[in-house]
Amino acid sequence: MNDMLNTKPELSLDEAGALLAQHFGLKGTLVPLDSERDQNFKVTADDGRTFILKIINAAEPAVESDFQTALLKHIGENAGDLPVPHLHPTLSSASLAETTSARGAAHRLRLVSWVPGVPLAQSDRSEAALESLGRMLGRFDASLRGFMHPGALRDLDWDIRKAGRSADRLHHVADESDRALLGRFLARFEEQVSPRFATLRASIIHNDANDWNILVDPDNRDRISGIIDLGDALYAPVIAEVAIAAAYAGLDHPDPIGAAAAIARGFHGEYPLLEEEIDLLFDLIAMRLVTSVTISASRRTHAGDNPYLAISERPAWTLLRKLDAMQPRFATAILRHACGFEAVRGARAASAWIEQNRKSLLPLLGRPAATYRADLVPYGDPAHPMTVSSAEARPHDAQFIWEEHCRKTGVELGIGPWGEARTVYSGEMFVSRLIDDARRTRHLGLDLFMAAGTKLYAPLAATVVSVEVEREPLGYGCLIALRHEPANCPPFLTLWGHLAHEAVGRLKAGDRLEAGALVGEMGMPEENGGWAPHLHLQISTDTDLSATEILGVGEERYLDVWAELFPDPSLFAGIAEEFFKCSGRSHEEIVRLRKALLLPNLSISYDKPIKFVRGEGVWLIDDRGRAYLDCFNNVCHIGHAHPAVVEAMALQAAALNTNTRYLHDNIVAYAERLTATMPKELAVAGFVNSGSEANGLALRLMRTHTGRENAIVLDWAYHGTTQELIDISAYKFRRKGGKGQKPHVHVATVPDSYHAPADWPVEEHGKRFAESVAELIAAMKAKGEAPGFFLAESIPSVAGQVFLPDGYLKEVYRMVREAGGVCIADEVQVGFGRVGSHWWAFETQGVVPDIVTMGKPIGNGHPLAAVVTSREIASSFNNGMEFFNTFGGNPVSCAVGLAVLDVMERQELRRNAFEIGNYLVAAFRKMQMRYDVIGDVRGLGLFLGIELVSDRRTKAPATEIARAVCNGARQRGVLMGTEGPHDNVLKMRPPMIFSKRDADHLIAVLDETFLAVAAGGA
Repeated sequence: MNDMLNTKPELSLDEAGALLAQHFGLKGTLVPLDSERDQNFKVTADDGRTFILKIINAAEPAVESDFQTALLKHIGENAGDLPVPHLHPTLSSASLAETTSARGAAHRLRLVSWVPGVPLAQSDRSEAALESLGRMLGRFDASLRGFMHPGALRDLDWDIRKAGRSADRLHHVADESDRALLGRFLARFEEQVSPRFATLRASIIHNDANDWNILVDPDNRDRISGIIDLGDALYAPVIAEVAIAAAYAGLDHPDPIGAAAAIARGFHGEYPLLEEEIDLLFDLIAMRLVTSVTISASRRTHAGDNPYLAISERPAWTLLRKLDAMQPRFATAILRHACGFEAVRGARAASAWIEQNRKSLLPLLGRPAATYRADLVPYGDPAHPMTVSSAEARPHDAQFIWEEHCRKTGVELGIGPWGEARTVYSGEMFVSRLIDDARRTRHLGLDLFMAAGTKLYAPLAATVVSVEVEREPLGYGCLIALRHEPANCPPFLTLWGHLAHEAVGRLKAGDRLEAGALVGEMGMPEENGGWAPHLHLQISTDTDLSATEILGVGEERYLDVWAELFPDPSLFAGIAEEFFKCSGRSHEEIVRLRKALLLPNLSISYDKPIKFVRGEGVWLIDDRGRAYLDCFNNVCHIGHAHPAVVEAMALQAAALNTNTRYLHDNIVAYAERLTATMPKELAVAGFVNSGSEANGLALRLMRTHTGRENAIVLDWAYHGTTQELIDISAYKFRRKGGKGQKPHVHVATVPDSYHAPADWPVEEHGKRFAESVAELIAAMKAKGEAPGFFLAESIPSVAGQVFLPDGYLKEVYRMVREAGGVCIADEVQVGFGRVGSHWWAFETQGVVPDIVTMGKPIGNGHPLAAVVTSREIASSFNNGMEFFNTFGGNPVSCAVGLAVLDVMERQELRRNAFEIGNYLVAAFRKMQMRYDVIGDVRGLGLFLGIELVSDRRTKAPATEIARAVCNGARQRGVLMGTEGPHDNVLKMRPPMIFSKRDADHLIAVLDETFLAVAAGGA
């Protein structure tokens, strides 16, 4: 460096002007410019053009000045539009001229174009300007790809790869703590960065994009207008260009990582960076600063104070201290995110896995979290009484406030959402280490508030990473970190804070927890940091962070980055997304509009109606995010919104939907599949849109075959909504609004064994109840008439889940057929494998009907229904009158029907219904032993009933108790109904995918509800 200073040119203005005229043929005004080792002049030529005349230091090797010349020529020839200095040739068309100073030193001269603009150092360095800088550097470096020159391989301390040399200059730094700070960066550099240089992309780069070498447009300070001073260009890692620019841009910047991110984003847009390059950027920024301050300290030692050398030292030290206080992984996450990469590798895949597999996760609480009556705990409001943060507050105040809140509101679960802005975080610990004069206010976990002692379980298998206790006020208390490594998913961590200290003696690092295992309990205020009892649950996709490094609260500016590093754990915890965003009309508005716009006798379930917005499997989710276990709506046979049904419907609808007058594969394929589930006698199908239409078609078939009208039906039966079906449905015509029994309708006794006369032997129930039908046939015969048909549900549903006694249908079918009538089985509610043991409930009676009707479950919610009959009856129906139903049997409906059958068979749902049904019946019978109100338990497969009585001896109906149990179950998140003439039978028909876990939940809720009702509540 001393040689450079001794050989620095010192020409006067006149001498420089003379050289300009001699070698370049230009005259004009010259103004000296600052330079450390060369001599530069701004030239305003007489013709108005502006240039820079550089008199090159005599000590500079020729190879370096040749490199500069070649570099400028390459840019001029390959990127002439780049706003950088461009060569102006000498009068002899050379790139350089030569002169000898009065001291005999040989100097070279170069004339380049002037690049207009204002130095970035004199601008505000807006984010837009820094991104523009990144784009300009990206263009510059991209233009140099493939260019090489021996002069680019020079040995410079400013080469980022040589930053380790700073260790040799540490002794020039006087302050011990400052040396230690630099030592930490140097250690990271030697261990984590330097070994990776050999694998990085390298090219010729500018290497000195400081804010005096970068120009902005004076008319648009957000746009970079030029890059000057290519004197430090060399062959180096590409990422060094970004690091150097970011190091200078971060000086005195309130958000240095944000500044670096803007530059990286711009550079990446022009010259795409690689993930492994960005992962080193934080350390390279720091090492440029380490190089700067150690070189400055060394030069002061040798040359004394030099304002030019020390001009950026103070802000460099300030920035180094900021970087030292940061978590490098957070800074790197911000830089990666700025370039469109994941904040950490695997982050998005882990979040996607949780989204895709959330249904298989076990409940974190005693039951699925979405089933609790939940409310928002507004920690965003600093005055909210749930926050106990003052030094004067007693820890038990928090618990008391929470319990009192729940008692008054009926809330079981309080939820503090991810991302919420919380001004309650006021301590020194929440000051941002990334942004000057900023605080961390955004909650990066999920808070679940319940009573102290509430047990918490692992939704997913895990390994314990750490168990520790933070004893500081407003800390985590007992804190557990778990590592999850599910198949086909990057590993991720979960953090469980504010727990009871009992876990410390029970768990240790390395322990394996299976899914469903106990993690811990919600702690009391005196052991959880002084908060109301709750769990702070957090996910970290960065598994290299320790529990205490995981950021529980983050800066709002980087919330999108934190969302990848610490994604919302709501789905992991089982909270429905609807809890956080309520959409659509209010309940009150919908009720008002229903009354104004719809038929007034369209009923609404429950005194307090539910607005469902989504169905998923066995669950229905309301507009407030509460999930209800659906044990009632048997329409969605294989579960709400089954993906196979949705896909089949969408694909066929996107291709074609038309009517049955045209040929299509689906209708014959479905008819073939459907009839294959039936006895061989039932071989002909007809398709309609609803169970009512199916029963209506069955009556048409019957009439054309028999020529008769007389109907035999069961008491309290219901078969559809059309008038002719209401006329044969005692449930309708005998109740309010009904017109009574028509002459052609004959009502038989419901064959309910539970209410059979006590003196009837059980083995004779079927025959005895069939006598009611025999009497009706005899009465018709006495009047010279005969039955046209017998129609019954194979398991009467509205009548109270009544299971027909053995032999009943055999006897009835025999009598009806002998009288010339046909036998119709209504399987609308009980068919399609619901009984588990058979496809069709009539098969449990060992009979074959003449006509079978089906609806509801056939399309899993899609409007599809069918009739299947014998060839003989079908032939009778073919009497010259066309049968046509516009939508019946259309390609979309048949595609849906096929999908339902596929799922039924593929997932063996009949077997599942049989096994889970037996499990539930056994559990209900155990309940019957505990609760006298349970008079009878009946069920087969997933068609279940519990009859409630006020006296087991008299079997008097307990209607009010049944209603209370039904409402109590609803309050606890389980949907069921009541049926029977006295509405005293609990009716359950859950989807066929009902699992043992679902069954256990139903059992627990029923048990809890019976206990509450017995105690006088609900």
